[in-house]
Formats: sequence, structure tokens, C-alpha cells
Amino acid sequence: MEIKDLQEEVDKMIQKYGGYWKPLSMMARITEETGELARAMNIKHGDKRSKGESDGREVEKELADVIFTALAIANAESVDLEKVFMEKLGLDYKKMKEVYS
Repeated sequence: MEIKDLQEEVDKMIQKYGGYWKPLSMMARITEETGELARAMNIKHGDKRSKGESDGREVEKELADVIFTALAIANAESVDLEKVFMEKLGLDYKKMKEVYS
């Protein structure tokens, strides 16, 4: 599945369940989801102790939440994430090549 397809799926779901949040609410949401990912990583790889089976330690699910929210923000901001990501990848590759050559 390509990024544009993911953006379309996210849009369908969001439109079905009430529409997009305000920009700052979406920013708060991705911050929250990133925090949950950090917590899961800390339980899995760091010093954080698990409080039980359902305490948010599933890194893959938290990562999916971050990606979903990033796709939602891209949609709300009319960003073609696939295009921008590929452009950014090219710039980063060039930059890394210069740094590590």
C-alpha cells in the first residue's frame, strides 16, 4: 500500500466519524501518541516497569497510532505526504552521503 492510499483510508475513517479536529488539537494528539510510543519503548527496552498486560507496552500499536495521526495531519493540511517524503528522503540521502563519505 502506498502512502497516498493510506492517506485516503485515514480520510474515509475520519470523515465517517465526524471530521478532522482543529490543527492544535491534532498537534496535541500526535504529541500524546508519541508519548505513548515513548512509554512503550521504555517498558520494552528501558527502565520503566510494566504495570500489567494492558499497560501500553505494544510498540507496534503505538507506532501505528503515531503514523495514523501524522497521516491525519497531512490530510488536514493538504500535504501530499508521499511526494514530500520522497523529496525529503532524497535531500537526506544527499546530506548523509556528504557527512559519511
